[in-house]
Amino acid sequence: MIRDARVLRAGFVPREVEHRDAEVNHLSSVLEPITNGEPADTAIVTGPSGTGKTCISKFVTERLREEVLDVEATYVNCWRNYTRFRALYQILDDLGATIDIHRQSTPHDELVNRLERYDGPRTVIILDEVDQLEDPSVIYDLHSLPQFAIICIANKEEELFSRVDDRLVSRLRSSEHVRMDKYHDEQLYDILSARTKWGLEEDVITDDQLYRVADAAAGDARLAIGILRSAASKADRENRERITDDILLDAAEDARAQIKQRSLDSLTPHQQVVYDIVRDHGPLSPGEIHDRYTEEVDDPRTKRTVRAYLSKMTQYNLLEADGSSRDREYTAIDNPSPTLAE
Repeated sequence: MIRDARVLRAGFVPREVEHRDAEVNHLSSVLEPITNGEPADTAIVTGPSGTGKTCISKFVTERLREEVLDVEATYVNCWRNYTRFRALYQILDDLGATIDIHRQSTPHDELVNRLERYDGPRTVIILDEVDQLEDPSVIYDLHSLPQFAIICIANKEEELFSRVDDRLVSRLRSSEHVRMDKYHDEQLYDILSARTKWGLEEDVITDDQLYRVADAAAGDARLAIGILRSAASKADRENRERITDDILLDAAEDARAQIKQRSLDSLTPHQQVVYDIVRDHGPLSPGEIHDRYTEEVDDPRTKRTVRAYLSKMTQYNLLEADGSSRDREYTAIDNPSPTLAE
């Protein structure tokens, strides 16, 4: 049943992207100067989860590398590399410049100095989930180095700006902004249809089933592709000739659970404490959450930072916010039941 499993994987970057021509062209134009050896503006790519921010950023940088010999790219997942040291180290490691760096003893300034001395090909640095950085000065470190072009990916601009100081806010506000909206059902259907064409054998899933998956995903391509992948995997394991409705229903539940678990696994230690407090004691207001949080950790973050944590976990469907900003309360979300229409 599965012709090419790569096509169904979450991080797969297709040869052609669906329904993002304007965003691809915009981001390509921002990065174009580096193909001529000139500095490029910083690009800020924003939008809800599952709108293709990471896919488009990787797609555009790969196209640049195909067209120009002296252009490289590096990708940093800031949810995983959330400290300044980890983020800088990941970049240097991709550039092959960490051979004598000791994780325990090398000072941050040495990492920055090494980036300043880098004289290889001009490089596009993708900072994914950039608002997860505990020390956003990483952006400032890179912003001043002309040999690097930076793509900052975040869900919301205002949450990124709230984390950085005034000297960087003005620079980021003048950057190029590429905004992504949620997909419509028809667009998600086209994405699923393309993945089905290249990844699966013919006639294993119907158009009607793909439309139902698109509808259930509610604009989230990551979830839609996850449902398709889970369904194809189960049908293949069971040696089915096609994906049945019962398999599809189970796949919707499995895909949501897998995405939720990946989000939970990605939480930083401080975010995990905040999540556990809400899960165990919610509904709670931000003030109550911060009070409990400060009692449980040795080096608590500010109220503003904890509010950012809550917003991030809400965007990733780990928490639910109820009420206005003044009387808002948060509760943990159980695994939602599948909503594939018959």
